[in-house]
Amino acid sequence: TRRAILSLHLPPGYSFGFSGPVRILDETTVNMILAVLLASIFMYMVLAAQFESFTYPFIIMLTLPLSIPFALFSLWITHRSLNLWSMLGVFLLLGIVKKNGILQVDYTNRLRSEGIPLREAQLEANRVRLRPILMTTFSIVAGLIPVALGIGVGSEQRAAIAVTIIGGQTLCLGLTLLVVPVAYSYLASLQFVSWSEYATLAWTRMRTQVTRRFGIF
Repeated sequence: TRRAILSLHLPPGYSFGFSGPVRILDETTVNMILAVLLASIFMYMVLAAQFESFTYPFIIMLTLPLSIPFALFSLWITHRSLNLWSMLGVFLLLGIVKKNGILQVDYTNRLRSEGIPLREAQLEANRVRLRPILMTTFSIVAGLIPVALGIGVGSEQRAAIAVTIIGGQTLCLGLTLLVVPVAYSYLASLQFVSWSEYATLAWTRMRTQVTRRFGIF
């Protein structure tokens, strides 16, 4: 639209501007992108504190960029535009999608702590966690279907949020179940120690150096 108006070559003294939802979208796009980045950082910090590792949160966060293309595809296939409400749906989708990775990684870590090898732990974790992942996904989709149908006055705006979440959550489900185990198998070989283990190793190394040099401790 903007390119078509510029091609008209308006005479001097004339200008054009957008109002309504288009103007709101232009004003909030940068803020929404910033909000998504900050939310991703905060989620990574919380997960890193819970798992006491920088690696496992990174594996879980890999599920977030997988959901965005599918959310945009769901908007395209339903002939809906990218507006403020669909962007809000993407923002909510990021908070929902990561739970699948948390379930997989947490149970895999629990099995590995019991001495089960990596491959067997991943297969067992995927088998056990598949049911709760499918249950939560289907319950979210079923609850949002009435909203996505757009029944009632003013439902068109709410429908954009529902379509974004349903499409992103459903279509990225299969990739999430594949990407998380593959990323875990590769990054687990790096053997990143936890924060407590790192602090213990650092303190032991410093104490050894001080003892050798000054003869204390």
